[in-house]
Amino acid sequence: MADMHRALGELNQMDDLAAQDSPIHRLHPLAKLLVTLGYIAAVVSFGKYALSGVLVMALYPALLFSLSGIPVTVCFRKLRVVLPLVMAVGLFNPFFDRAPMLAVGGVGVSGGVISMLTLMLKGVLCLMASFLLIATTGIDALCAALRMLRVPGMLVTLLLLTYRYVGVMTGELAVMTDAYRLRAPGQRGIHHSAWGSFLGQLLLRSMDRAGELFASMQLRGFHGEFYYAGAWPFGAADAAWLMLGLGACVLLRLVDVAALLGGAVMG
Repeated sequence: MADMHRALGELNQMDDLAAQDSPIHRLHPLAKLLVTLGYIAAVVSFGKYALSGVLVMALYPALLFSLSGIPVTVCFRKLRVVLPLVMAVGLFNPFFDRAPMLAVGGVGVSGGVISMLTLMLKGVLCLMASFLLIATTGIDALCAALRMLRVPGMLVTLLLLTYRYVGVMTGELAVMTDAYRLRAPGQRGIHHSAWGSFLGQLLLRSMDRAGELFASMQLRGFHGEFYYAGAWPFGAADAAWLMLGLGACVLLRLVDVAALLGGAVMG
């Protein structure tokens, strides 16, 4: 019961984060989307041993966390389920690539360890960039930016309604869980004998709720397309952020900034 209400609160918190006011929140959603896509493309394009280059790419999320006022702890709390899965992708690399690449304090470090750390860091940075995009833009503005990029309206509408309906289904599930707990006090979880009827009731309630939502959308003039794509003017600050963001991604990808900084410090 508490888990359902907690999940619903976390979904609502994402809308609260997107409703905040900061220099990043005020940017045009299309500019933020393109910079995020460019950043993710730059991060994943690094080689499997380019750990120093990927480390430098952490400057982008660090800058956004600072400018947006969103705590880093909120990001990791929201991604606590996905992060372990992403970080587990490269766990077997040290077993397949055992050739030593460098020595740290007299201890040899294999290429598999380097590639594992690089792959993990890539996944974490991409997830952080995606989280910051949603947390500073909102799903409505993000879908508007996708339509500006000529993404098919059916796909955008499906994305928007799926995101919104997750909250509706979570609310329905919380109500049903509360009702079950009141009828079975002291019982931990839902008994396996009630799983079938519980899921059936959830399906029926979700179908009824979906029909009501669709009817209300039609009464408000919905005919398969959301007309929100022209609600945000693209200003000079947005163009500057787009050019600087994409330019920085290209620069950090093509120039070994870590080696330059190391040379400057050693020199």
